[in-house]
Amino acid sequence: MQKHGNKYGVHRVIEPKGILPQPANKIDNNMDEIYDNEILIDVQTLNVDSASFTDILNYAKQQAGEGATQAQIEEEIKKEMLLNVELQGKHRNRRTGSGGMLLGTVEKIGDALKGKIDLKEGDKIATLVSLSLTPLRIDEFLAFRPEVDQVDIKGKAILFESGIYAKIPNDMPEKLVLAALDVAGAPAQTAKLCQYGQTVVVLGAGGKSGMLCCYEAKKRVGVNGKVIGIANSPKSTQRIKDLGFCDIVESAAGMTPVEVNEMVARLTDGKMADVTINCVNVPDQEMTAILCTKDDGIVYFFSMATSFTKASLGAEGIGADVNMIMGNGYTKGHADFTLQELRECPKLRAIFEELYAK
Repeated sequence: MQKHGNKYGVHRVIEPKGILPQPANKIDNNMDEIYDNEILIDVQTLNVDSASFTDILNYAKQQAGEGATQAQIEEEIKKEMLLNVELQGKHRNRRTGSGGMLLGTVEKIGDALKGKIDLKEGDKIATLVSLSLTPLRIDEFLAFRPEVDQVDIKGKAILFESGIYAKIPNDMPEKLVLAALDVAGAPAQTAKLCQYGQTVVVLGAGGKSGMLCCYEAKKRVGVNGKVIGIANSPKSTQRIKDLGFCDIVESAAGMTPVEVNEMVARLTDGKMADVTINCVNVPDQEMTAILCTKDDGIVYFFSMATSFTKASLGAEGIGADVNMIMGNGYTKGHADFTLQELRECPKLRAIFEELYAK
């Protein structure tokens, strides 16, 4: 008879006892037996969140040393990912604190859940909860796709009773779905935050979440609104220009927060943004987003590289009266919402297929 588990997975927390799996230092990733309210998943792909994978890749390059081959860098990535799991029982980046999500096949459903959920063994799903709280075991690495933050593995994972998931639809490639669902919270939140006639600034506009947010923001602000896309690399800047979702596209490569502030002031005749959405996957972008935003405006920090402390104290330090929303990766219906965006916009789907469906 299977043991009864806590809805939120507290039964798997090893240290410190009594807290939830995400902030826990270590959780139990023993997959030999599952609790009655758990789902065992045969893992195919880990979609590491962008801030985390960027950090791991940079760390691996440092460890491998100057002139290292791709194979040597991949060995260092393996070591780092295995160490995360060995120390914590889950894949939570020890520096960024963030995780990602996974694609896999339902292998076993706990007795207490059978008949109560819309899953059966053999269903292919993407988990919509972070790897930073998901019990995970990595048995073998099969392939690395650093350009899209994905790693194919052989392994197992546990989804708790409270965990959310999406079945993989038949009309889209699996890896495209995985990439889109990884950032599904961003466009869904954008839809809630942006209103007709507003000025919206999207930082990191040419990235995965940025493209979706630009598309959704333009739908919401309409012809009387303005979407300003700010990208970093020449490639991402050109990408968002070609998509045509933004009224204005600019590159902020190498620019300081004050320089970006001056650029947005020029582009908005000093009015600044009603809503600023930060999708940049590197640290220290808090003040850039805040400085783009007018008093009483909204700053939505979707990036997992965001520091609450830097954002809060930084805004206080410059007397910025802005409403800051920390990026909750979940909002009701976000998975269906985001996949529908790809269905309704052929240009967006085409670029996602080109980048993520290989």
